[in-house]
Amino acid sequence: MKYHQIDSALFIKNRRNFMAKMKPNSIAVFNSNDIYPISSDSTMPFQQHRDIYYLSGVDQEESVLVMFPDATDKKKRELLFLKETNDHIAVWEGEKLSKERALEVSGIKTVYWIHEMDKVMAELMAQCDTVHINTNEHYRATIETETREARFTKKLLNKYPAHSVAKSNPILQRLRSVKDPIELDLLQKACDITEKGMRRVLNFVKPGVKEYEIEAEFMHEFLRNRSKGFAYTPIIASGNNANVLHYIENNQSCNDGDLILLDVGAEYANYSSDMTRTIPVNGKYTKRQRNVYDAVNRVKKEATKLLVPGADWADYHIEVGKLMTSELLGLGLIDKVDVQNEDPNWPAYKKYFMHGTSHHMGLDTHDYGLLWEPMKANMVFTVEPGIYIPDEGFGIRLEDDVVIQKNGEPLNLMRNIPIEAEEIEAIMNS
Repeated sequence: MKYHQIDSALFIKNRRNFMAKMKPNSIAVFNSNDIYPISSDSTMPFQQHRDIYYLSGVDQEESVLVMFPDATDKKKRELLFLKETNDHIAVWEGEKLSKERALEVSGIKTVYWIHEMDKVMAELMAQCDTVHINTNEHYRATIETETREARFTKKLLNKYPAHSVAKSNPILQRLRSVKDPIELDLLQKACDITEKGMRRVLNFVKPGVKEYEIEAEFMHEFLRNRSKGFAYTPIIASGNNANVLHYIENNQSCNDGDLILLDVGAEYANYSSDMTRTIPVNGKYTKRQRNVYDAVNRVKKEATKLLVPGADWADYHIEVGKLMTSELLGLGLIDKVDVQNEDPNWPAYKKYFMHGTSHHMGLDTHDYGLLWEPMKANMVFTVEPGIYIPDEGFGIRLEDDVVIQKNGEPLNLMRNIPIEAEEIEAIMNS
């Protein structure tokens, strides 16, 4: 891995917190992701399932974590099953985790090779009453592929139909949404790498550059700072492309007088950052661009202040809608009649700001978190208002990642990334 080893204390704590929420005399199993094929013998780069990573720190394929806190044999309360390395694998792929190295990474003492799993699981299942299965219940999830986790669950329930079934996901949704200090440091690192990329791009952009050239500048800076690259597919949207919310072609020229919307973020140790900036191709905002930019920035600043412990997700977005409505009235994009006659289910401001303002951040760019429960300290959210005006040929979005504090305003993990229009212009023209 490119990243520095993470303190195993994080994963020990995460497992302890999870096991405290398990059913009595129950077992929980977590599988790594598949390596997905492209064609022929080509595969996509491996991405570890974030749940097993969160609980173990293991970042390789064909790995399984088993937790059985009530096991009579203390050695079998936490178990790892790993792909056994050999000389052939070491030469062709690189060495996999040894049992000793797995202990260093995860803090788990009992490690088996994956081919031993059926035998060991038969012994464990005979002793437990309930099995916690891990399903993807994220509110944004669209599941079209049968995962390794899903195949394992199907096999397990078919083989042991007499066991009770419990869900792991609600436990993980609550645990993963509140970040440990070690996690916050990793998120800060991802944001710091993103800052390096952004500053590089501010000195690179000029009329005539291609969107993909800007993407390449970010990627270069991310890789040279121990990131695998982008935390998600980057959006480099110049001109009217910014009005396509998930524009990813990144293949057009950036023209003099246009704005470029940059929605990018580096990952670090599988933790995501998520930033958006909107900058002028020629280094200078027009008066109209600047007025809209400042309006978006004001909404962002005021919306950030609303992220406090106890805040309700739905109420938060209603308040942000009021802020945006006020700014759109000031810009002349909507009028009082539009507001008076608006559909409560699709308020007038939605014509120019049609997406949500925030989402949880962490191991996933759209991280775990239960939206019907109050916000808590050490949750990490994006704040990303935008105004999109196709008729005027530009869209503006600004986005930072912030940590809710016990008291006061959130901590901005992207506080060092230029966002004020004057600073952006000064850097681009220096």
